Amino acid sequence: MIYLSSVLKRCSLAAGLLATSLAIGDPATRIETARQPVVDSYHGTQVTDDYQWLEASGTEPVKEWSRKQNERTRAHLDQFTFREGLAQELQQLRSEESARFSGLSERQGRLLALRFKPPAQQPVLVRISSLEPPTLWRPVFDPNTYNPKGTTSIDWYVPSLNGRLVAVCLSENGSEQGTLHFFDVDTGKELEDRIPRVQYPTAGGSAAWLPDNSGVLYTRYPHEGERPQADVNFYQQVWSHKLGTPASEDRLEIGKDFPRIAEIRLDSTPDGHWLLATVENGDGGDYAHYTRDPAGIWRQLTRFEDGIKAAEMGRDNALYLVSRQNAPRGKILRLPLSAEMRLASATEIVPQTKGVVQELAPADHGLYVSYLVGGPSELVFYPKGSTRAREIPTLPVSSIGGIQSWNGDDLVFGNTSYLQPFGWYSWKPGSDKPTRTALSMTSPVDFSDIEVVREFAVSKDGTKVPLNILRKKGVALDGGNPAILYGYGGYGINMTPGFDSTRRVWFEAGGVYVVANLRGGGEFGEEWHKQGNLTRKQNVFDDFIAAAGHLIKRGYTSSERLAVEGGSNGGLLMGAFLTQRPDLARAVVAKVGIYDMLRVELDPNGQFNVTEFGTVKDPDQFKALHAYSPYHRVKDGAKYPAVLLTTGENDGRVNPFQSRKMAARLQAATTSGHPVLYRSNASAGHGIGSSLKDRIAEQADVYSFLFSELGVNTSKWKFE
Repeated sequence: MIYLSSVLKRCSLAAGLLATSLAIGDPATRIETARQPVVDSYHGTQVTDDYQWLEASGTEPVKEWSRKQNERTRAHLDQFTFREGLAQELQQLRSEESARFSGLSERQGRLLALRFKPPAQQPVLVRISSLEPPTLWRPVFDPNTYNPKGTTSIDWYVPSLNGRLVAVCLSENGSEQGTLHFFDVDTGKELEDRIPRVQYPTAGGSAAWLPDNSGVLYTRYPHEGERPQADVNFYQQVWSHKLGTPASEDRLEIGKDFPRIAEIRLDSTPDGHWLLATVENGDGGDYAHYTRDPAGIWRQLTRFEDGIKAAEMGRDNALYLVSRQNAPRGKILRLPLSAEMRLASATEIVPQTKGVVQELAPADHGLYVSYLVGGPSELVFYPKGSTRAREIPTLPVSSIGGIQSWNGDDLVFGNTSYLQPFGWYSWKPGSDKPTRTALSMTSPVDFSDIEVVREFAVSKDGTKVPLNILRKKGVALDGGNPAILYGYGGYGINMTPGFDSTRRVWFEAGGVYVVANLRGGGEFGEEWHKQGNLTRKQNVFDDFIAAAGHLIKRGYTSSERLAVEGGSNGGLLMGAFLTQRPDLARAVVAKVGIYDMLRVELDPNGQFNVTEFGTVKDPDQFKALHAYSPYHRVKDGAKYPAVLLTTGENDGRVNPFQSRKMAARLQAATTSGHPVLYRSNASAGHGIGSSLKDRIAEQADVYSFLFSELGVNTSKWKFE
């Protein structure tokens, strides 16, 4: 049996791969990209791939193809006289927002956060004087002055236990290939230490400080010569570094026996004496946990099959665990830290409830827990020894994140809704309601005329799928509204409420905006996730198709005025949707998407996805993958909607060839007359770490594309 073999049955295109014929004028004109057939065999099934040559990133034929495609896309989008006005309004909205503070942390009274305020291209790591006004801040590290091009980004940072130093992971051009740097928090002075290859898109990266603040434990990928080239972005391990010594003298702590696709997150108790390594087996949502005691000895505490999905260190020398063993929404266990501790000795302190455990924060006299309830969140406090929760008031239909217990029982958390911008809040037991701190955004636009309604579409198998519908109050349900339906549906990732001031542009255009909580996410727990992964992935697409049908049936929009949008795994969703039901929407925006499900695991990050999608090496999983793989479901002569495919050339999560091949295949197949456009960006990756100017430019292109296809009145944005 042959897996992923290339039986090179080449056709007679001996003139070479540059024999492309790209029409740069009318975007509806069929584009013919050179076909170079390759036949792959999977379990006796022969699969022909005409555009496998587009996988060869960096070769002249592929670069020439991308250049011509980008020229054609620019010619199409730049013809719209309203695009420049749109871009200006988007820029103005972003510039008039107050600063956003994210990644808030506290160490020994020192407060750090990432501060983002346009026109800066990237967030700045700052030290903050207080949560209460007047809140003063000063930069610790500013990537915008470090690199005026705006292409250096902070992947993550970890302050030392005493708050005096900070480890910062930096990467370039959205690549997420990170090097660890160190800075003095008070002066901003950079130390000489630099540790390469601590971060890569495949498994991310992490660090934790040693108890005496003399160095860090960090995640490390193989260095040159340590493993074969095919393995250099796998086999993540934990290493130890002492400040002031060269990285070449660092030593291995743990990880020799970790899986090839291990993804590691490091954490510690507040005093640093106990450390925790959470090891995920790829992207499928299974975890093992290892502890390091004060003597520096590592022990395995949990296995992948134990169902422990999260763990947090408490100030009371205990480990708090979220278990989904016989509790798909999660129950909480407590386990005192000791050299003899065993998972079997953990005691249940909070049983499973109606909500899905999202985050927890142990306090001195109780436990804070945020629950996910189908998309929105709720926040509660459990006094020590009690399972009766006190609910903490939050914004209606909102999301909660970054919950932290400071100074005894004080709580700090982030809260945002579809209608209210993000803010950091504080709360003390006994308070009537949380206090909105000075680290909270204000918006240049008012959404008081917008309402959020929650309706349920019925999927093919009868499953009820929540839809969060943002609309102007009093909107007519006559089928005439332009609408965007957004979805993701994978990895147990939740589509939670979030605020975006630039949605004002869409609402001013008369638009309705909808977020679907599809299976494959974790909005209703592990069962909801498992119903949409591996061989059950088709359920996700059925849910999204049902969501589109619901919006049309209810009169929110019509098929001619409906657009669908998604990115990454959501790009796969877009590909499946447009190939299975091309009649349901007029326009599709698919960002950094996956489309060829038979070759995705050839890439490093694709191999991490095997635990979520499955593998072509398994006959049943291959059958399921081949059945829905968007690239293989494109039919010649079909009338496909207008499509905009976007990608970043430095994407280490989803190979840009996925978008190239899908664009070529759709352009060759469609007979609708609607454009199929390909847009790539040489200074971006998966979207993480992209500069502000790149993000605004892409958003202006997306809105221009949608306004044109959906027949939106654009006179407001024209400057005559």
